[in-house]
Amino acid sequence: MMLSKIRRCKKEHILLCLLVAFFLVLTSVPGVSAGSISAAAPVYVIPVKGEIEPGWLVFFERSLEEAADAGAVCAILELDTPGGYIDTAIKARKLINEAPFPVYGYVQYHSLSAGAYLALSAEKFFMVPGATIGAAEPRLMGGEKTDEKYLSSWEAEMRVAAEKQGKDPQLAAAMVRKEIAIEDVVEAGKLLTLTAQEAEKLGFSDGTVDKLSTLLARLDLEGSRLVRATPTQWELLSGWLIKPAVATLLLSAALLFLIVEVLTAGFGISGLLSILCFGLYFGGHFFTGISGWPAVFLFAFGLVLLLVEAFIPGFGIFGVGGLVCVSASIVLTAATTALGLKMLFISFLLSFLVGFFAFKYFQRRGTLRRFILMEAATREKGFSSSTDLYHLVDKVGQSITPLRPSGIVEIDDARYDVVSEGSYISTGAAVKVIKVEGRRIVVRACRAGETGEEEKN
Repeated sequence: MMLSKIRRCKKEHILLCLLVAFFLVLTSVPGVSAGSISAAAPVYVIPVKGEIEPGWLVFFERSLEEAADAGAVCAILELDTPGGYIDTAIKARKLINEAPFPVYGYVQYHSLSAGAYLALSAEKFFMVPGATIGAAEPRLMGGEKTDEKYLSSWEAEMRVAAEKQGKDPQLAAAMVRKEIAIEDVVEAGKLLTLTAQEAEKLGFSDGTVDKLSTLLARLDLEGSRLVRATPTQWELLSGWLIKPAVATLLLSAALLFLIVEVLTAGFGISGLLSILCFGLYFGGHFFTGISGWPAVFLFAFGLVLLLVEAFIPGFGIFGVGGLVCVSASIVLTAATTALGLKMLFISFLLSFLVGFFAFKYFQRRGTLRRFILMEAATREKGFSSSTDLYHLVDKVGQSITPLRPSGIVEIDDARYDVVSEGSYISTGAAVKVIKVEGRRIVVRACRAGETGEEEKN
């Protein structure tokens, strides 16, 4: 009995030794070591190409969320940017700080202005030979220098980001202000821009690497699975739609088509094109997070007021209120109030000038000749109509709809599509036919005493 127990204990000891030996061998195999298991986690590479704008921020936020869901060990920002919107860069920094993994900067070519801020917002940043970083002086959309209050705030942001990385905040400040001079680095009157070699020598960057694999080696992430994030087609489109130049052109086209629609009877292709252009303008800003539902509702409310105005005589409080609401919604939708006002002014100016000169050009050069009768189709020139309307000349009737300048009037219990001689005529006004050109009936408001058909001279 005792011998049986001793043998059982020996077997248990041998089994325990075998398990320990197997575990030691397993952990010594390079392919399955603890370090290799950690390195096998994906590394997300997120490009920052071109301008840093709200459309890119939507892509950046989505990429960080996907990286977190995939259990990424880190993310790498591939920086090649001339800068962009400062408020967008500040929002991106908040996303970097909230990420559950470290985010590193990798300056491939240029990382200027807001791009320099993003590089400093990362855990560390590295540069390829020949890359540059700096020149972070803020500018307004027209290129004008910003005021001191905004400049001071941006300088503080750059200093804080540099301090967080353990870098010299004075170097970051010299990238913002020309007045700052640093001995043997930059003289007063020039913005600081550093090359990769200069940045590494000054301790401003964390090193110079020739390629991405070298960077991974510096981060002890050799053999990591790289996942390159790419923007969706909608993210690319929305980012393009909110560019100031594109947004201004969309607004100009929308206003031009709206003018054409108001001046023509019924609802046609001009109205549809106007709605499409307005939809692209508001949709691009809405889906990139720049504007919200209040601006959209304000625009819709403005359109309702304008429609109400269309069915009442004159141009009063509904028309003024509608224009104010539409204009305010356009300004509120833009990235900044100043930018919105600038785009609105340019859009009104462009739509008026393009509409005026296009009408004059096409009217004289032949395109409109296919659609517009350039000469009067009168009896004297041999024109006739299956429905001769010449008898309506000097007839007096009543407007059924407002004439803006086209509309409907009633003459001798019959209704006719007419145009005024140019002035606005309200609903219910007495009008007189002054000219008939084929099917085109021209009227004017009746003067005092004109209550019936007059004798012709």
